[in-house]
Formats: sequence, C-alpha cells, structure tokens
Amino acid sequence: MQPDLVNVPDGFAFSQSSLQDFVDCPRRFELKYLLRLSWPAIQSEPVQEVERSIRMGEQFHRLAHQRMLGISNTRLENQVQGSGLENWWMNFNDILENAGQFPVGMVTYPEVVLQATLGEVRLVAKYDLILVKPDGSLVIIDWKTSKKAHRREWLGDRLQTRLYPYLLVRAGGSLVGNQPLAPSQVEMIYWYVEEADRSIHFRYDDRQYLADEVYLAGLISRIKRIEAGTFPLTTDDKHCRYCVYRSLCERGMQAAMLDEDPQVDLPVDEFGELKLDFEHIIEIEV
Repeated sequence: MQPDLVNVPDGFAFSQSSLQDFVDCPRRFELKYLLRLSWPAIQSEPVQEVERSIRMGEQFHRLAHQRMLGISNTRLENQVQGSGLENWWMNFNDILENAGQFPVGMVTYPEVVLQATLGEVRLVAKYDLILVKPDGSLVIIDWKTSKKAHRREWLGDRLQTRLYPYLLVRAGGSLVGNQPLAPSQVEMIYWYVEEADRSIHFRYDDRQYLADEVYLAGLISRIKRIEAGTFPLTTDDKHCRYCVYRSLCERGMQAAMLDEDPQVDLPVDEFGELKLDFEHIIEIEV
C-alpha cells in the first residue's frame, strides 16, 4: 500500500511551531496539526505559575508592539504599573535607548508576518520585530521573557533560528522597496528582558541559507511521506514531560515542573499556532 502523500491539508502553512513539534515528536505534530486533537491535560506545573507566566509574556509582547508602533512610554507605563512587568519594561526601554541596535533613520516593523512557498507548501512566520537599518541590514529581534537564557547551541538548532532568517531573505524584499535580500544582510537577536544586556546573536550568510533551505525542504518531504496514522512517537521521552498528549501516548501522567528544564519553550496557545492577521501579511511567491 502506498503511503498517503496528501496527509497535510490544503492551505496548511508550516510555522516554526509546527515544524519544531515534528522534530521533537512526529506523533505530536500529527495530533496537533493534522488531527487537531484537544486533550484535557496540563503541559507543566504548577498550573497557576504556568498560566501567570503565559499571561505576562502575552501582555509584555502587546506592550512592546504598541511601543514600537510609536505609542509613548508615558502612556504605556500606566498599564505596566502593578502588573508584575515593571522590571521587564524597564529593561526593554533600556535596550531601546542604549543597545546600539536602534540607530536614527531605522524603520521598524513590529509583529509583521511573512510567508513564501517552498516547493508546494507555504512557510509562515510572525516576527516580534524586524529592523531595517540605514545601511541596508535587517535585524530580527525576538523578545524572550524566560528567567534563564537558553544555551546558544540549543537555540541554534531550533526551527525558529533556522526558519526566521531564511524566510526573511525569501519574503522580506517588500520591506526594502521590493529589492532582493542577501543572507549576509540579516541578523537575528534573541533578547532576554529579564536583564537588559542578555542577548544572543546569530549572523546569517549564504552557507547557512542554503543549509536551511535543504533542511526545511527535507523536513516537509518527510512529513508528506509518512502514512496517516503512522507518525512515530519521539524516542526522547524528555519531550513527553511537557506534552499534553503524554497520557494518550502512554508516556506518563505527571507533568514536568515549569523550571525543570530551562531549555524548553512553552507554547502560548493550545495548538502552538500563530494567530495570523492576514491584513498584515507580506507575501512573495517564489
């Protein structure tokens, strides 16, 4: 029997979240994105602390978005007071004023969504912030609200680090007057707002761009060639500790503690998908 080569729904857009889930556990990818199965389990404990962390992260990103749209810090500070975000907000503003990444004449694109095709499928990414500097370079900034910085090696392997710069080169020409972009123009920075000076930088280049294209195409090819219902479970049960499907897959009942592994990102919403505002999508079909 030939495998079902169309197990991905028409119009499905691959994001860093969905691709990362496939890398971590193909079965989780199938349950989340193909079967869209909601499972009544918690991802991490203690539940109240997890929910509080998620709410604070969402609130911070909303405020950062408004700040980058030009709303004055004075107006936004009223929303920060008493929210638990005071330290993050102070560090965030210190970054804007003193980090050297925000020169006069730059153009900012907060919360922008880019997409492009790779083969027969769509890739999509929502960026916290893209800076276009006067010298023509572009910087992707991703605000991180975790208490501990991730290891650089761990971040380098994440789908976000591979997809975001790649997709910016492919689809970001609309941000610079419809001019083609070279990988060497792109840099990605993870900024940890727990401390203003905590950032991890990744410079992009032609070699990494080509490697990422091969890697992303290979992942998608693997996904499309797995027969529906046969997506395998991960061989690394550490991923199961933070997965809502752990009991369904008979991989345990107890959720991991929130601070058990600092090299884990918790998704903000149930399916780990982007909440896309299609009025702000900049798309190039290539």
